[in-house]
Amino acid sequence: MTGFEQLRSPLAFLQSRLPTLANLRLLQAEQQWWRTEGVPISAAIDRAGTPWLRTFDRQGKRVDEILYPPEYQTILKRGYRAGVVWRAFEEKALLSSYQLMHTISFYDPGVGCPYTVSLATATPLAKYGRPELQARFLPQLLRKDDSVWQGATWMTEIEGGSDLGAAVKTIARPAGDHWFLTGDKYFASNAYAELAVVAARPEGAPAGVRGVALFLVPRWRPDGTLNVFLRRLKDKIATRSVPTGEIELRDSQGFLLGTAESGIYLLLEVLNLSRVANSVVSVALAQRAMADALNYAECRSAFGKRILDHPLLRHQFEVRFQTLRSAFALAWEAVQLLNEVWMEKPPYSDRYHLFRLVAHLAKYWTAEFAVHTAKWAMEVHGGLGTLAEQGIERWLREAMILAIWEGTSHRQILDGLEVMDRKQAHQMLFDELARIPSVEGVTEMRTEVQNHLSLPQDQKETHAEWLFRRLAIFTADQLSRKCPD
Repeated sequence: MTGFEQLRSPLAFLQSRLPTLANLRLLQAEQQWWRTEGVPISAAIDRAGTPWLRTFDRQGKRVDEILYPPEYQTILKRGYRAGVVWRAFEEKALLSSYQLMHTISFYDPGVGCPYTVSLATATPLAKYGRPELQARFLPQLLRKDDSVWQGATWMTEIEGGSDLGAAVKTIARPAGDHWFLTGDKYFASNAYAELAVVAARPEGAPAGVRGVALFLVPRWRPDGTLNVFLRRLKDKIATRSVPTGEIELRDSQGFLLGTAESGIYLLLEVLNLSRVANSVVSVALAQRAMADALNYAECRSAFGKRILDHPLLRHQFEVRFQTLRSAFALAWEAVQLLNEVWMEKPPYSDRYHLFRLVAHLAKYWTAEFAVHTAKWAMEVHGGLGTLAEQGIERWLREAMILAIWEGTSHRQILDGLEVMDRKQAHQMLFDELARIPSVEGVTEMRTEVQNHLSLPQDQKETHAEWLFRRLAIFTADQLSRKCPD
């Protein structure tokens, strides 16, 4: 399959960009199911909008039950059964999980969120949980049937999510082998998860990020009563494939992961897992938006010929198709580096800091590209692109959250600057790029970045976006040379 035809199939696109796939038959089956059954189910869920919250049962008992459309579970549990979480631990590698996530997200980008945060719950539990915690909870997250538990990552409070040192007000009090957490999480995705990793500040901990720790919090107490409370669901512009709500913690039982002093490192590990997934989903969404635009451009005629055959629009397709391949190369580089270091613990290796920089570049650039591509796909459809009944405007709604989830574009830029300044990660990146055959401009880009880093702090931050954008696009274009067209 060549040319634009690859756009119509997530599997064909993956095959064109990767030398081998981790599990070809799995991806074939997943694509076929979505084509024959999943697409109309996903569209119906999106049209249904925000699900209802049932707070009490008939006896007045607090239940906080989310009333999903029945079809939602059909889609959601299929991905878990396929192994979007359990394969990472059984195979001791992340490649299958992220290839599966790309395939599913081509058809429904939003459902990638619960898969991502479930993986980001299981991973710190496997790395930092006490043996008894692992035995109690990890098998639940790795089940291969519909009884599988879901995970969630609840960090954000009303003050925002980027400045964790100032924004996290949730307090944790020690109580023997567990802790009691009290506070409110304002933007909690996958709000009905059975298990969550939660940022909280132990009593007496120092101010700032060094005082924040990571806790494992189950939805239910051992006696079967609620351990966390769902105040309300958010009616948001973005994806409707995952419920987002406000979570109340009221002396909620939690378990410390790792040590309190290392909490900020664990939190950032969780965020970086999700940032890489966000990059993969962004590319899949951009591909889907382009595929829908292609289908329309081949059928729509104007001024005597298909609009695809008009030179300007065809050139736009060609440029965006090349950018899509570059964006995927950047996202997949982040996946491969993460696959190397995802089980590392502090103190981290140089490869981990290289991963951090690439993850920030990928999250920033792929999310921006997804938004611009979804908007462009609407324009290709003209007025039809604005109509909810046509399903094209959905991709712009879905894309809008990708630049915000797990740290805004602004946050990626500043964190990227930090890892270049403190860990010289850009030098490692340029050394890697220089090994690519026919690479161009590495020396010049290295000098440009180094000159920027030598600026006074205020100037360095003021002008950071232009440089970071250039570095992201440059890196993506050079990495795409690994898989020539």
